[in-house]
Amino acid sequence: MKNFKTLLLIAVFTLGVSGFANAQKIGHIDYQRVIDNMPETRALGTTLEKLGKSYQSEIEGLKKKLEAKVQKYSAEQATQTETTNKQRAQEVQVDKQRFDQAQQAAYQEMQKRQAQDLEPIVKKAEKAIQDIAASKGILYVFDAKSLIVKKGEDLYTAAKAKLGLLKDKPVQQQVR
Repeated sequence: MKNFKTLLLIAVFTLGVSGFANAQKIGHIDYQRVIDNMPETRALGTTLEKLGKSYQSEIEGLKKKLEAKVQKYSAEQATQTETTNKQRAQEVQVDKQRFDQAQQAAYQEMQKRQAQDLEPIVKKAEKAIQDIAASKGILYVFDAKSLIVKKGEDLYTAAKAKLGLLKDKPVQQQVR
């Protein structure tokens, strides 16, 4: 009977220790905050802002030319023949289509550039988070924004050190 108790005690202890050894470490991180505060992301934002201003000035120039042409043709409409007015209307329509296409092309180019330039930044962040998790023995990392209870380890500080993250941008108040 004494051997049975000892054997039972050893079995319980072994199961308890193996259960503890199998405990899975879980961590969380505000993934978007990491991406937003990477120096590369801020530099990309500046580059895209400059590119956007360039496109905007180009589009504004096309818009002014179109408006000037419409105003000129409208003022001269009474003194022109019906054929000339129809040709001018078609010309304005073609210019309007060019303007619309230029706007659409600029928007698409900005979207393409952002996606293309953001991809290596995202990969770098993901690799860093994977490395941090591996070094801490964490098996699962969740995005902190989708968690209701956050009792796992927060990896943001480690990611900040590894990636050289910048301070959070101040939140701008919306004007009402």
